[in-house]
Amino acid sequence: MDSDRREAIADELFAAHQARSILPRLTARNPDMTVEDSYAIQSLWAKRRMDAGRIVAGHKIGLTSKAMQAATGITEPDYGVIFDDQVYASGSTVESDAFSNVRIEVELAFALSKPLSGDGCTVDDVLDATEYVVPALEILNSHLELEGRTIVDTIADNAALGVMVVGDVHVAPRDIDMPWVAAVLDRNGEIEETGVAAGVLGHPALGVAWLAGKLAQHGAGLAAGELVLAGSFTRPMWVRRGDLVRAEYRAGDRSMGEVTCRFD
Repeated sequence: MDSDRREAIADELFAAHQARSILPRLTARNPDMTVEDSYAIQSLWAKRRMDAGRIVAGHKIGLTSKAMQAATGITEPDYGVIFDDQVYASGSTVESDAFSNVRIEVELAFALSKPLSGDGCTVDDVLDATEYVVPALEILNSHLELEGRTIVDTIADNAALGVMVVGDVHVAPRDIDMPWVAAVLDRNGEIEETGVAAGVLGHPALGVAWLAGKLAQHGAGLAAGELVLAGSFTRPMWVRRGDLVRAEYRAGDRSMGEVTCRFD
């Protein structure tokens, strides 16, 4: 795909974000589009958001479960950029009309106190660079029609990130057995999903290590102060206007608090 076409698609996605609209699937109109094209388009779209005054707050990782990788035909995760206006506090009210195809996932977020970059990043490197981990929900949003969507479409669409909702219990990364952090997700008081963090590549920090290496391939890295959403350990749960969503987290016999949001 030539640079002019990449620029045109980035313009389409930026306009769709501003207009809260949905575009036809990219791969239907560009059948030869590759993963490399998608990341280039994502980067161009991110630059447009920064030029409009937004600040990078972190990154998200997706497709961290074997089941989701098999479903999409890709053998590694993907990533997107989180901007400052996409970080909400627990207890926030979410404007339903601001998003489309709204779904929620249960995750852990890593707050970095040191930069991470380069191939060969390990779990220990990630834990050493992490000030704390915190429970978080990811609200998924699509600017592209869902039917027939591929990983190429999703990456270009900033990995389908809407916003993240962050809890207020901060835990040092080595104070918990992170793969066995468990969460219960309920909607309007009814339990819908449960999961443990080992579902994220066996250890959520492995996703962050993968991201550091992947960004290095694109000439970038993770900065101190970033929040990194490490990937979901539940299936996406559909939500609609009026729903109250709550996820409770535990690490063994230790509570990690809850994350809540309401959709109006």
